Amino acid sequence: MILGYVLALLAALASGSGSVLESIGVRRAGAYGGRALDLVNLRNQSIYFLGIGVDLVGFACAAAALHRLPLFLVQSVLAFSVGVTAVISAFLGARLAAAGWVSLGVGAVGLVLLGMSAQPGPARVLPTQWRWILPAMAIVVFAIAYYVRRHDRPWAAQVLAFATGLGFSVVGVSARTLHVPDAKWLLLIEPSVWAMILNGLGAAVAFAMALQKGGATAVNAIMFTTNTALSSLIGLVFLDDRIRDGFVSFTVAGLVLAMGGAIATAHYATHAKTVVVSGTAG
Repeated sequence: MILGYVLALLAALASGSGSVLESIGVRRAGAYGGRALDLVNLRNQSIYFLGIGVDLVGFACAAAALHRLPLFLVQSVLAFSVGVTAVISAFLGARLAAAGWVSLGVGAVGLVLLGMSAQPGPARVLPTQWRWILPAMAIVVFAIAYYVRRHDRPWAAQVLAFATGLGFSVVGVSARTLHVPDAKWLLLIEPSVWAMILNGLGAAVAFAMALQKGGATAVNAIMFTTNTALSSLIGLVFLDDRIRDGFVSFTVAGLVLAMGGAIATAHYATHAKTVVVSGTAG
């Protein structure tokens, strides 16, 4: 169980760092506030792809953690990666308001409560026909991104953030339910593997478009809320994620505090992120 916590924390560290690098890349490419086609300019931004690489390391750590810990715990830790971003920003010289540090502490208390309430163990293995639904969900994510590209609307950033959260929640569910066969080559035809690849790609595209259309606060808040709430619900209802006897109230309080702390920290960290980006984009 301790290894699962370490892996989840490493995943949050990588996710928070990757988001900063990707945001810098989007702004350096001149794509922020522009058209979806402007994202093509990211091909010349090595810092953006470094951010993607860091995110992939985080995903590997999260996938390993999900084999040991429930979705509601791991996804809440990942949502708190916004706190990692705030701390990185502070080290780079951007000042975080006192209320932001308080929010960071509130979220940390929530994670402690979730850690106390989570019952470690593997997830229920889904039937094959149900596992094929997971890669099919990428169609929804890509369809939303395609619609927004064709029809620019005032609520584009919020919808893209929702699509990002949806894609990442499917990635989390797929990692939690992944069955590793004895013959490793069979992973090539494992639905959960393709679900992680396709939905992860769709979520990355939607996230880049969302950062281009709106501020990091709204994007992160909607993405984290969608990802954590949807993943937790699926895990508890369908995947046999367990809560320790007598700790249901700890789980509810932990989810509220962790999510509230993450969203509030994202709000107070917005200025810090802007300083980091503008200070390194020269």
